[in-house]
Amino acid sequence: MVISETARAKARDFIDNEKQFQLGFLPTEQSNPITATLEEDFQRSTLAGVQCLQRGDRQIPITMRHVFAGRRFAKLVDSIVETVTGPKGRVVFSGCGATGRLSILLESMWRDFFHRRAAELSSEEKALADRVASIMTGGDFALIRSVEFFEDYAEGGRRQAAALDVGEGDTFVAITEGGETSSVLGTLKYAVEHGAKCFLVFNNPADLLRAHLARCREAIDNPKVTVIDLYCGSMSVAGSTRMQATSSEQLLGSCALEAALCRVLPRFATETASDYTTAFEGLLAGLESPEGRAMIAGQIEFEKGVYEARGLVTYLADTCMLDLFTDNTERAPTFMIPPLRSYREKDRSQSWAFVKNPLHATEACWTEMLRRHPRCLEFTSEDARSLGMPQSFIDNPPPIKYSDLITYMIGNEPAPERLDGCPRAVAVVLNVPGANAAFSGATARLAADWPERRDFTFAFPIADSPLEIWKHLAVKLAFNCLSTGTMASMGRIAGNWMSWVSMSNKKLIDRCIRLLSELGHLGYEESAQRIFAAEEWIASQDWSKGEEPSPVQVALRMSRT
Repeated sequence: MVISETARAKARDFIDNEKQFQLGFLPTEQSNPITATLEEDFQRSTLAGVQCLQRGDRQIPITMRHVFAGRRFAKLVDSIVETVTGPKGRVVFSGCGATGRLSILLESMWRDFFHRRAAELSSEEKALADRVASIMTGGDFALIRSVEFFEDYAEGGRRQAAALDVGEGDTFVAITEGGETSSVLGTLKYAVEHGAKCFLVFNNPADLLRAHLARCREAIDNPKVTVIDLYCGSMSVAGSTRMQATSSEQLLGSCALEAALCRVLPRFATETASDYTTAFEGLLAGLESPEGRAMIAGQIEFEKGVYEARGLVTYLADTCMLDLFTDNTERAPTFMIPPLRSYREKDRSQSWAFVKNPLHATEACWTEMLRRHPRCLEFTSEDARSLGMPQSFIDNPPPIKYSDLITYMIGNEPAPERLDGCPRAVAVVLNVPGANAAFSGATARLAADWPERRDFTFAFPIADSPLEIWKHLAVKLAFNCLSTGTMASMGRIAGNWMSWVSMSNKKLIDRCIRLLSELGHLGYEESAQRIFAAEEWIASQDWSKGEEPSPVQVALRMSRT
């Protein structure tokens, strides 16, 4: 493999100057021994692979039982109650990537309660819907397309918190799986400085973060920040924090909101779980039942067949559409498959999976899904320059405005681009309890355009609650397993590592280097040189007629020649 001087210089610069993004010491970035046989298990059978993937979820209740019984969870619930019942203020969740999408989901779950139960509420109670908000690094556009490079900039996070006017009277909850995301810590720092009651939620041992990363130490040691550490071990797939890390954070955030809601509106308290950990364990039991595993394994085998035939899956959903959207968006950066495509992007490959709502046109669908108007950023060249972003961002600011968001046709418009010339075009209908009465008829009309239709229906009962906590978690856990399992069965993992990894931010550059080091039995510096050399080679090629590979795959292949 020929390594240019430019690649060597980039590798040396990253090693010497980006130590705060070299995160191999974090458990969330390491291989989990309980799923070490994941690749082998999927080769043996899909059912064995599903069973292996699900082992990681059993780590969550062990941690959460202690968290729910602890004073810090109680303090969070008390703070939410105080904010919601006070004269002003909001509960604001902040995150990036998977935790940014989680922050938006938590806000939408709160708002959706007041929408669904409006007939039971007074006008004063209905007004409480606006007392929860969210910040997503890169704005709400990141729901549809990852803008992961933004996460490296704490100042960008500060600006988003300032735009939402976070401050006194607010309860501010910063959520970051690893505990180290710069943009999220930037929002937290702004919230602290402006008088909000602040909480920091993450999934690595706090002492480890303090010892290695200055930005984490500053946040963890701040007496105005209450730290809630949800460390529950490494992920089922190394580094895939959208799995157990975000699942435990979703469990924490949704249960805190629901506990507060039932104190503010006590007549709904009989509808919530008396023990959140036990309720979560009941959900896991349903997913791990023979029926639950067969449901997931069957869909994995079906989708694998569609994708291997170069076909496309289009999910049709209404209830839990946002949860499904999150999974679809996160497939692209996690496994380097084509991201969701706008109608403007005629030259781009179609995403393997997409989501549409049969009940609403696209623009209305965004508002219905979020229960508010989307909050997108008007990001300019000057913004990129002032944040110190690379010249490529300054020359071509990412299109992340609201006018860009609504070019992704997630509504009930026809979708010839997902049908014409496609070897297999399948509509998969997500059926969850409590669907809109009109959903079935609207789905039948929209699905009639597709030559194949398949239903995904939960094969076990799901408990109800005011914020529909268990329904949302059921979709998340099932689709984490389904989408990851499909990629695993198609050979996109090695052991229990993602072997198709992009380099879209500094954390992922480090992950690529460590993965090559692991798979290629190389030192960190040599792996860094080879990764940057592979990136150079990829950039020199024309991928308009083919799928762009991962730098890890290219570096491994070049190392063998």
